[in-house]
Amino acid sequence: MTSPSPIQPARGQPAGSGASSMGTLGILPVVTDTFSPVTVVTRDQIAREQPRTLGDALFDKPGISSSTYAPGAASRPIIRGLDQARVRIQENGVINNGVSDLGEDHAVPVNPLINDRIEVIRGPATLRYGSGAIGGVVSAENNRVPTFIPLNGYTGQVTTGFSSVDNGRLGAATIDAGKDGIAVHADGFKTATDSYAIPGGIQRNSYTASQGGAVGISAIGDRGFVGIAFSHYDSLYGIPGGVAEQDRTRLDPRQDRVLSRGEYRPLDGLFEAIRYWAGYSVYRHDEIGIGEDGIEGMQAIFKNREAEGRVELQHVPVFTAIGKLTGALGFQSDRRVINSQLEAFLSKTESRANAVYLFEELEVRPGTRLQAAGRYEVDRLSSTAAQFPAGYVPADGQDPFQYALTRRFAPKSASIGALQDLPYGFVASLNGSYVERAPTSYELFSQGPHDATATFEIGNPTLKRERARTVEASIRKADGPLRLDATGYYTRYTGFIYRNYTGLFCDDDFASCGSGTENRQIVYQQQNATFYGAEIAAQYDAIPVGNGWFGVEGQFDFVRAQFDDGTNVPRIPPYRVGGGVFLRAEGWFARVNLLHAFAHTEIAPFETPTPGWNDLRAEISYTKSLDPAVYGASEVTLGLEGRNLLDDDIRNSASFKKDEILLPGRNVRFFLTARF
Repeated sequence: MTSPSPIQPARGQPAGSGASSMGTLGILPVVTDTFSPVTVVTRDQIAREQPRTLGDALFDKPGISSSTYAPGAASRPIIRGLDQARVRIQENGVINNGVSDLGEDHAVPVNPLINDRIEVIRGPATLRYGSGAIGGVVSAENNRVPTFIPLNGYTGQVTTGFSSVDNGRLGAATIDAGKDGIAVHADGFKTATDSYAIPGGIQRNSYTASQGGAVGISAIGDRGFVGIAFSHYDSLYGIPGGVAEQDRTRLDPRQDRVLSRGEYRPLDGLFEAIRYWAGYSVYRHDEIGIGEDGIEGMQAIFKNREAEGRVELQHVPVFTAIGKLTGALGFQSDRRVINSQLEAFLSKTESRANAVYLFEELEVRPGTRLQAAGRYEVDRLSSTAAQFPAGYVPADGQDPFQYALTRRFAPKSASIGALQDLPYGFVASLNGSYVERAPTSYELFSQGPHDATATFEIGNPTLKRERARTVEASIRKADGPLRLDATGYYTRYTGFIYRNYTGLFCDDDFASCGSGTENRQIVYQQQNATFYGAEIAAQYDAIPVGNGWFGVEGQFDFVRAQFDDGTNVPRIPPYRVGGGVFLRAEGWFARVNLLHAFAHTEIAPFETPTPGWNDLRAEISYTKSLDPAVYGASEVTLGLEGRNLLDDDIRNSASFKKDEILLPGRNVRFFLTARF
């Protein structure tokens, strides 16, 4: 679990990131002071790659993939083969899923362009955030609630770009300013694309558009800060492939969100720091397209209201006979109400969760640390359940019986870990964890068609807690000519919850199941399963060039997931290997890299094999420092990046739509970023 070091809002620099040990010269950020592996996408990487979704930003990172259901619009991260209910997405410490966990066609209401960094946290550290983070946490970090006062009174960034594959246009800007203990923040973004090109044609109905922004204000003093921000997100995008493409299905998510956070560091007493995070969001999207009557109109409505709060009390260090003990006690509470209408598959549901957690770290001696953590949670979920006929096949006189139901769960989780400094700057860690997860509302209560995903989803109101036992070992190195981040893991699941294809097709009601043609019938079930895998990334500065280096890099990742009956878990990412060369010197940065995905043949029943693919990428950019008094900017970066330069057919084996859509073909993108 990430060390509970206090946030120190300082004049002229952002507060602590939680990823505190990165290679300052390397283009591969490696975090070495955490017990669990943390993947970081830096502000510079975001400015160069200009991803439009969190899934786009993380798709090629070791151990991480994405759903790519609607590339550039609805693409949710997949971590170690796990997605939806097992991956928590948060912004500045507070959950911000929208309803993306209900369906792969639903966008995550977070635009990466205005973020300072994106962190992916895996392993025991996720206990801090909830049982819904059993697979990992994707954390978008920005300064919407200001945590610092710029040295010169203001600082900011403007970025723009154009992509050839989809006629894509984008612009984003952030500004922070402050004086006399008051800091303010403002940001905004706007993106638009046409339907993107694929080898030999166009992926129809894949256009996208999004816009939004935020304003925030904080009071910052010597002992801490307190602040609040308001943000708005608005988007419109089509769903490519299959029936959704034929029906011209499109979604228009909108979200308003209030976020507050703060910290107080007392002069004396039991606690070294007291911190809080709180947020409330109102979300809605309409699914629009051609209905059964052949008339275009609104087919489904999804609404989500969600509130979450968390308080952490970090105690003062305790010096024991065997070392220094630090840690924190935390409390978390959240409430979520989902309301869907028309051809939606989920009745109105209410979910509540309250939790207490504790994590303690013992520094036995310099370079050796031990950690233990625990979490106890109480969940309550209420909605309308349904009992279906045996085999989920319609039978005369046996329509699904509906009834009101409230389920209660009390997940318990614990972890232990060790972190050891090694010679030559290497750091090793070993962790073990036991994590329980309560079923979600849609896993329990789903019962109907989902037009945009072309599925007929059936929940299981009798699901039990899902339990995972994990062992994980890592070795990392952040500084010097060699940078390395390597992790291996093994997880044993008891009662793994998954969506099982039954092989039947339905139309818009259960009576049509078995004779319908439009929607694949999916039933939530439980079965014991085993996951294991590894993720490795490395870079080496090989030859000095000017004031920089010419270097080589490589990566490899895989996840293997099987049920106890010998069948494979559905929608697992492929094995991947990649590598290339890079040059950074005299303000120039150039890179050529090939990522190869092997054919995915370990498929679940009713799945099809996915062929392998190659993604050849190249980039060149130049960064120059400027005189702000003359140019109004302190630094500017200008560059070109090419992706899928071989124009290969790329299908994502973890996507529901992989047999119906290709990912974008050859693309050349221009980008420009100015900082002031």
